[in-house]
This record gives sequence, structure tokens and C-alpha cells, in this order.
Amino acid sequence: MNPLDTDMRPQVAVIILNWNGEKLLREFLPEVIATTDPAVARVIVADNGSSDGSRQLLEREFPEVERIYFDTNHGFAGGYNLAIDLTDYRYTVLLNSDVATSAGWVNTLYKFMEEHPDVGACQPKLLSFNDPQKFEYAGAAGGFLDRNGYPFCRGRIFQTCETDEGQYDSNMEIFWASGACLMVRSELYRKVGGLDTAFFAHMEEIDLCWRIMLAGYKIMAVCDTCVYHLGGGSLPDSNPRKTYLNFRNNLLMLYKNLPDGVRGPKLIWRRLLDTVAWAKYVATLKFKFAAAIFKAHRDFAHMKKAYTSHPKINLLAARPDCHINILTSYYLHRRHHFSQLRQLRP
Repeated sequence: MNPLDTDMRPQVAVIILNWNGEKLLREFLPEVIATTDPAVARVIVADNGSSDGSRQLLEREFPEVERIYFDTNHGFAGGYNLAIDLTDYRYTVLLNSDVATSAGWVNTLYKFMEEHPDVGACQPKLLSFNDPQKFEYAGAAGGFLDRNGYPFCRGRIFQTCETDEGQYDSNMEIFWASGACLMVRSELYRKVGGLDTAFFAHMEEIDLCWRIMLAGYKIMAVCDTCVYHLGGGSLPDSNPRKTYLNFRNNLLMLYKNLPDGVRGPKLIWRRLLDTVAWAKYVATLKFKFAAAIFKAHRDFAHMKKAYTSHPKINLLAARPDCHINILTSYYLHRRHHFSQLRQLRP
């Protein structure tokens, strides 16, 4: 059967989670509707208890969009988990409300997933909405973890976002796909437990992709198509809350997904590295950020008690991309571009 057979019921739910995002919906939703093939996908807005004019806008200007209304804000993870439980589509796209899609984007992702049953989730190439020649921070052309659990991307390492010159247009197996535009098999999403609500924000999609891989599926970057992400709509780098969430959730992700015998030594090393980061903030008189790291470690020690079952596969040792030490590669060897990380396959 042709995976794009127009006689089929739409197989994809494109779910946009909204919370008080009337302005973003007004700006981005028309293009999502215009570029999303209704024979393939249904655009759905799940409203997370908004108190602005989002619901009135949807009903007045976008009657063709399916709507799910929650009475309260369940957060990013909780909102998507509930929305996916309430829908019945073979695939789901988690799409941020600040993403501009391009013609044929969902067809390309859907066709790829249909033709590759061993793939559990994928993302398109993510470019910056404000500077379309640049990769976007949140996922670029696919994400990876280094040997110490630090995330980086094909096209973005730390704060360096490369110019898109077609150097990463090939499809590639990756470690994690960006939650800004993530297509996943809906039943698999439910099977592995969906997004972890304990994370609140940051790295929850990396944790999800890790669990999908532990279930035996691949994660792919499908760079035959692209979307444009505004980004920066949550917490800025200048907010210590973001530092707190990044440090806490990274530790929690490693604790959850690393096997016995590896988890302990890896976390000891990470705590030492985090202590160096803490000392740097203290030395530069950035005490709020130092306090955020301290609080992250304290809260992690409490939260980890909720996770008692650990898998037996050490993906950080099994995958070639995980042999990279991104800290030394970036800061010591000055390798600021993904293509300079020669240990990775092309």
C-alpha cells in the first residue's frame, strides 16, 4: 500500500500544546494548517488551561482545527501524555506552538516512518525562524549524548549554531530527537510511558528517546524536510531556573536509563564535573547559578528514590557517538562543528 494513499483516514495527529499562547497561535498556526496535508494528518491543539484568548481565537478563526481543552495546566509532559491518550492515531507529532512548517513536511516524516518499521521516532531538520540560514539550538539536525551524558547536536554544540550549507542533509540515526517537532509511534509512546512528568521541562524528550531505544527501536533525523523554530519561549539562559532544571534532569535521566554497575561510577564522575561548574559560578560571583546547581543535586538525591528498575543495556557504551568527550572536544581542541568530531559516523 502506498503510505501516502489519500483514501486512507489520516494516520497522524499533529498535536500543538498551548498554554496562554494566543499570539503564537495567531502567528504560526495558519502556516501549519496550510502546509499540513489533511489526507495524512489532523492538526489538533491541546489547550493546557489557558486564561488568555487562546480558546476564543481557535473557535473563531480556526474552526477546522480539532481542539482538546484541559481545565488546568498539566505542564509540557503531562499535557502531551493526556492528549495522546485522548487521540487515536498511528503516529503523533509533538509540535511546539512556535514552529513554522514547510510544504510537505508531515508527508515526508510519515512516509519515512511507514517505510522503516524499526524506527520509533524521528525529527526533521530544525532551522532558526529568525535566522533561517542557521540551525536551531533545540535540535538542529539531530541530537546525541557524549560519554558523560552531555547533549549536543549535528549542527549545534553548546552555544555554537552552525550555518546550514547542506552539510547535514543526509538522514542519520541519532540518540535523541527534538521535542520541538517529534514524530513518534503513538502506541510505542504509550508503551514506554510517555514523557516523564517529573522532569517538568528540559531533556524530557531525550529521556523518552532513550527509553524508545531501550525498547529496541531507532531514532532518526529525517533531513529531507525542515521546519523553522522560533525558540527561546520558555526559560532564557539568564534564568537560574533553567540551570537548575538542566543539571537536575540530566542526573535524573542518567540514573533512570543507565544499567546497574555503570550508573554509580558515571554519576560520581558527573557530580565531580558539576562541582567544577559550581566552583566556576562561585569564582565569577554568579551565586544564584551556583545555588541552582546545589539545589539540583539535592533534589535529584530525593527524586531518584522513585525509580527502582534499571535496564541492562548500556547505550552510552554501545553507541559510537557516546565515546565523544564534548567538553574537551569543544573547549580544549576547539572543535565547534559537528563535522569536526571525527569519531562519529558521517
